[in-house]
Amino acid sequence: MMESVQTPPVPELDEPFRSEERIDIQTEARRFAAEEILPVADQLDPRKEEIPRDLLDKVAKQGYFGITVPRDHGGMGLGVFEYCMISEELARAWMSVASIIVRAQGAMGVNVADQDRRRTLIEKSARGEWIGAAALSEPDVGSDLAGVQTRALRDGDDYVITGSKRWCGNALAADFIQVFCRLEDTKPGQSRAAGLGSILIEKDRGEFPPGLTGSPIDKIGYHGFLTWNLEFDGLRVPVANRVFPKPAGDSTPLTETAAASTAGFKAVEAELNTARVQTAARAVGLARGAVEDCIVYLQEREQFGRPIGDFQYLRFTLAEMAAQVEQARAFYQRVAHKIDAGQPCVREAAMVKLLATEMAVEVTNLGIQLHGGNGYTTERRVERYWRDARLTTIFEGTSEIQRKIIADRLLPKSSLS
Repeated sequence: MMESVQTPPVPELDEPFRSEERIDIQTEARRFAAEEILPVADQLDPRKEEIPRDLLDKVAKQGYFGITVPRDHGGMGLGVFEYCMISEELARAWMSVASIIVRAQGAMGVNVADQDRRRTLIEKSARGEWIGAAALSEPDVGSDLAGVQTRALRDGDDYVITGSKRWCGNALAADFIQVFCRLEDTKPGQSRAAGLGSILIEKDRGEFPPGLTGSPIDKIGYHGFLTWNLEFDGLRVPVANRVFPKPAGDSTPLTETAAASTAGFKAVEAELNTARVQTAARAVGLARGAVEDCIVYLQEREQFGRPIGDFQYLRFTLAEMAAQVEQARAFYQRVAHKIDAGQPCVREAAMVKLLATEMAVEVTNLGIQLHGGNGYTTERRVERYWRDARLTTIFEGTSEIQRKIIADRLLPKSSLS
């Protein structure tokens, strides 16, 4: 018999990614996740409740809403690598918290034309005072974003928005909603993506503005914030709230002529590269949670007069799970490093998103199996990890879309296609 339960080993940074600054950042994120997030998740997630305001305030105080925001704009001034590294730690406790920080970072809801206003919004974003929601998908539009039908028609100094959106997480609680819609009809010979762009809807937390209504979607997981169906019925938004495809932090003035006809669509695609690597990091956090919980459980649970961790099949299953997590972590860190070095990494981002998320589903599923009947209860965290991991293969582009992206960049189609 084991006299005491051995705690799981914690992951460490490998060369060439290791530095004292990153070790300190990782250590603090791990402490914060374990002490501040995990107890709240254990209490609220089984009840499908939202992340409480006081926890969001603590996340903001940590600086996690501004990880990638430049220091002169009030952020931490870090890169995609640190963003993903912190996200893994937060997701290990509650993926919803690792997801809510995505809705700031000075990357959403800030790229308006007015330079002073843009700076103000970026600074608010870094402080956690400008947390948004992204309205991309529609009832009949998911992976094919070029098929968006929601329209924003120009009427004097306003856009008038009409249409439907689906899968808009955090919509009611947000400070703003960034809506991807059709601004102009396509002309003969143009791409279907021409004329698409984003509009910023400013709102009060807990309210929808006139012309917008919503109904929550009852999900099997990914609790912590509500996900919404949205209906736009003549919602009026100032023309000044058009969002342009330009990186946050760039102080160059923006004008409507700065965007090419398909620039709005391409900007969304480009943002998805970083989002997919960050999703891979979130998936690793979930899978790591399953492995770490299993290490403890296999020592605590006894059958036939001994801890079940003594049985070879269970030990070998755990070994396979841990190896897959380490492999996915090494991959996402490598891709994040390349993005920070200025490489687009479209193929690599799709690859790591595909492999890490599918891995997370497999590992968390095995985690439930190793817990036996106890894994099929809400008394153990492993079922939460599985429910949330299952979603990672769907959002930010399904696994099927990732396979298409990868294949299209490896193998050109014949002229017969």
